[in-house]
Amino acid sequence: MHATNPSRWKIVLAFGLVYLFWGSTYLGIDIAVQSIPPGLMCGVRFSIAGVVMLLVCALTGRRIWYSPQLIARSCVVGILLLMGGNLTLSYAELSVSTGLAALIVAITPLWFLVLDSMLLGHHRIALRGKAGLALGVAGLLVLFYPELTSTTALGRKELWASLSLIGGSFSWALGSVLSKRWQSTMDPFSSTGWQVTAAGVANLVFAVLVEDLHRAVWTTRGIAAIGYLVVCGSWIGYTAYIWLLQHVPSSKVSTFAYVNPVVAVFLGWLVLHEHVSKSILAGSAVVVLSVVLVTSAKVKETTLTKEIPELV
Repeated sequence: MHATNPSRWKIVLAFGLVYLFWGSTYLGIDIAVQSIPPGLMCGVRFSIAGVVMLLVCALTGRRIWYSPQLIARSCVVGILLLMGGNLTLSYAELSVSTGLAALIVAITPLWFLVLDSMLLGHHRIALRGKAGLALGVAGLLVLFYPELTSTTALGRKELWASLSLIGGSFSWALGSVLSKRWQSTMDPFSSTGWQVTAAGVANLVFAVLVEDLHRAVWTTRGIAAIGYLVVCGSWIGYTAYIWLLQHVPSSKVSTFAYVNPVVAVFLGWLVLHEHVSKSILAGSAVVVLSVVLVTSAKVKETTLTKEIPELV
């Protein structure tokens, strides 16, 4: 599907939905995983969200059945985004605060830059962007400093959880770039439904194979958190995000990664009474500045002489 030019208010609204609701999902995930294993939580969340989305598409006359290749693409994107990205985040929040998790995920736009150049074309970033990349690494070191210098088991656990978020952000960026590259004739809402459903199934399989499902305690608080994640995180936020990828440059869409931490840190402090340390404040300032430098840097793009072949 080739993107059309949507009205400005639709773009602004979509950005607002992603910024607001995804910033709050860090809090929802933290509450849910306190009583429900992360894989099971993600599996239930995405399975419900995806199946309902496909049902709504079918009932409203939208096409949901496409060629196996097109559906497979959507499934790959969904698993990279919502298993590689969200499952990693859900496990990490067992050890690190919501604010710190969101701040580490703020490096996602840096992955976007690298993957854009590899999969969407050849980019030559300006000096400002290169400086931003170096600054981002420095910011992460500041964020990780308490864990890097800790000799306790808890500190080491927090370090590994923090490092796993870097891998999760890479998976998220890769799925996003592939989503943009693989734009097709699929209805965007149906495609999103397949993505979310595939992620739900993959997460449930992981939960059955790896997790101790007897540990799950279905508290009212945990169920309410999953409900919020389904409606606000998956139906509203994720749909708006996929729509933006089809209409706005990915470098601009990736700005959610440095707006969400502001929301997440504030809600973590307000609702969960999380401590905001000096290293988090300093590191967050450096990381956000680095991402702003990278995404605002001029990028020279030239056409590749040999394109990566599309899957058909």
